[in-house]
Amino acid sequence: MSPSRRRFLQQATAVGLFYRSSTAFSQKMASMQMGQRPAQGPTARPNAPGSKAPMLQARELPSFVDPLPLPAIARPHLQDGRQTLTLSMQEIHAKVHRDVPPTRMWSYGPGALAPLIEARSGEALTVRWTNDLPIRHFLPIDHSLHGCGSDVPEVRAIAHLHGAKVPSQDDGYPEDWFATGHSRTCHYPLQQDAATLWYHDHAMGLNRLNTYAGLFGMFLLRDKVEEDLNLPSGRYELPLLLYDRDFTADGQLFYDTSGDPEHPWIPEFSADALLVNGKIRPYFEAEPRVYRLRVVNVANSRFFNLSLSNDQPFIQIGSDQGLLAAPVELKHVSLAPAERADLLIDLSHAAGQTLTLRTGAEDLLQLRVASQAAINAPALFIPRTLRPVLRTPESAAITTRAITLHEYKDDYARSMVMLLNRKHWHEPVTERPKLNSTEIWEFVNLTEDTHPMHLHLVRFQILDRRPFDTTDYLLNRKLRFTAEAVPPPPNELGWKDTVQCPGGMITRIIVRFEGYAGKYLYHCHILEHEANDMMRPFEVIA
Repeated sequence: MSPSRRRFLQQATAVGLFYRSSTAFSQKMASMQMGQRPAQGPTARPNAPGSKAPMLQARELPSFVDPLPLPAIARPHLQDGRQTLTLSMQEIHAKVHRDVPPTRMWSYGPGALAPLIEARSGEALTVRWTNDLPIRHFLPIDHSLHGCGSDVPEVRAIAHLHGAKVPSQDDGYPEDWFATGHSRTCHYPLQQDAATLWYHDHAMGLNRLNTYAGLFGMFLLRDKVEEDLNLPSGRYELPLLLYDRDFTADGQLFYDTSGDPEHPWIPEFSADALLVNGKIRPYFEAEPRVYRLRVVNVANSRFFNLSLSNDQPFIQIGSDQGLLAAPVELKHVSLAPAERADLLIDLSHAAGQTLTLRTGAEDLLQLRVASQAAINAPALFIPRTLRPVLRTPESAAITTRAITLHEYKDDYARSMVMLLNRKHWHEPVTERPKLNSTEIWEFVNLTEDTHPMHLHLVRFQILDRRPFDTTDYLLNRKLRFTAEAVPPPPNELGWKDTVQCPGGMITRIIVRFEGYAGKYLYHCHILEHEANDMMRPFEVIA
């Protein structure tokens, strides 16, 4: 951490710095609606620092000229009695659009779309992650961030299997990074229900850049309960990774900076181009039948508010940690960074039509529905029930913890740092839940942002959200609610590992800390926030 930033934070603590909300990156929680972000219309992007090259205007590119890429399936093989995979982090060049030159990026495989790992619940998996990246980073590093100084290798990585219940040493702890030319082998017991998981980089101070460069992929965990439901499978099950990027006119990735060479970190990143599976506005040749969409928001900061252009509903059957108890019909699905949605769409009445998957008013993916289904395609029916989800009673909790969410600004209203409970990552651990105990965590959001909070190791259930007077809390340390608590909507009644915590509200979750003792972490999954410094360790004690 630089002297100027450290001095600012010391002064802020000494005078009890009053939180002043950001308007550039804020959003209001209107009418108690979850996950609504500000409209993100076309804006002029600056040229890359030190370059006169203009930026690519992605909205001016022709739409739906590239087919939707689908990931190769990485199925484990048996080695020394273990199901094993090896994945290599490498630099590649790939086209994001027909009319854009190949883009330099990083990947966990030979193409822009990392392999989709398929595994079975209860069958342990070993993955050897190898770092074959260059020794120099091509995106702007902020060396003043904690753990990101000039005394550590410029390129370093550690893979985190997001949503997996794993021992601490295999979790992808941010400080367990390894440099180019090295590898790390992780063991995943996979003693958990079928779910849409995903893997991504988690290196301390760098994961916002490494993920932006392309280090992410999907992981589908399967089990018999899911298979017995006869859900769409094979070519009728579409993995969709959603994210946004900025590009220079010659097709190269551009990551914005603050303009301060000593502190280039920015508090959020919302880009011009929207990508699905590595392509800008692709198309998919569909049949008039039911499809299953496995959707993951892998963006750094952007929220996706999904809908279909013909206004037909989605049928949501699962969230972060697997199947819901019953299907939920929704015309809009909101996904914060790291959240997942398991969706069914019935195209059987759209034969010969064309429709689009959208976020807000922007197109993501065109669906070109054929006039008839393939011969011998089996008929599918949407089940009425999916998987029992027993609600955890509040009486099961042995303690309740309040976690405050803060943003601090300098005299020019620029964000300096984000904190949890006013503490930095490197300060001593303050949350030590007991193994196999249940706790209630209350995320007290003193900002105007919606923060997607993620806990490693565990799955949890959302209890409720309730608005309160943030000014009264900050000035007088008084908690004054301004409305009644709102229970989660039906599509949030399943098991979660990432929860949207709207500004000016207390979001309560109930969580059982089962599986393993050891050090883990919780953080905001807006990657720019967790880098500076909205990330804290917790320790499960035996």
